Amino acid sequence: MIADSVRAIWCRELQRDDISVDDDFFTLGGQSLIMVKIQGAFIEELDVEVPMDQMFLNPTVASISEYIESLGAVTAP
Repeated sequence: MIADSVRAIWCRELQRDDISVDDDFFTLGGQSLIMVKIQGAFIEELDVEVPMDQMFLNPTVASISEYIESLGAVTAP
């Protein structure tokens, strides 16, 4: 499931393990440098490029996962 992969990336990059799918990236301490790292991880791990504006418009694991799914992305086995 994409949400599980997205959550794992966020946990790693934000250095937290208590992130829920509804937590706001910015409330968790997220900022632009971390966002760029997450974008890179999306490309490497999910094979999908997420534009910066979509990261701002979808600041939760649930919402960015829905966006990624709308692109037809699938997780690697």
